[in-house]
Amino acid sequence: MKKGYIIALVALVAAIAIIISASRDVSNYVTFKEAATSESRVKVNGTLNKEKEVEYDPINAPNVVRFEMIDADGGVNEVLLKQPKPQDFELSESVVVTGKMQEGLFIADEVLLKCPSKYKEEELKIRGES
Repeated sequence: MKKGYIIALVALVAAIAIIISASRDVSNYVTFKEAATSESRVKVNGTLNKEKEVEYDPINAPNVVRFEMIDADGGVNEVLLKQPKPQDFELSESVVVTGKMQEGLFIADEVLLKCPSKYKEEELKIRGES
């Protein structure tokens, strides 16, 4: 067999392995109730409960944020995020956390925020909405 074919075959096998490992992390969103029964990492989509205070101590615990979140079904759960608090966290429109439920507490190691657009008013004007 030629060297070129062997290299192409190895590259193809490596690409397939990367795709398979990346696809394991892709999951559908679940609720906190479903997360409680899951053994694997899951993603929960919802909103920050703005009636409860976000606990963050940047001096003593810079990689720990505690907050309450409301999922898509209206379920409320406390979340422990093992990352520094994202900028404009309290202004977010929606929050997606990735992690596992442990003893009633959702332990998240990733967070994705959808923040309000500063261009929202201009967008509405362009569309003709008020």
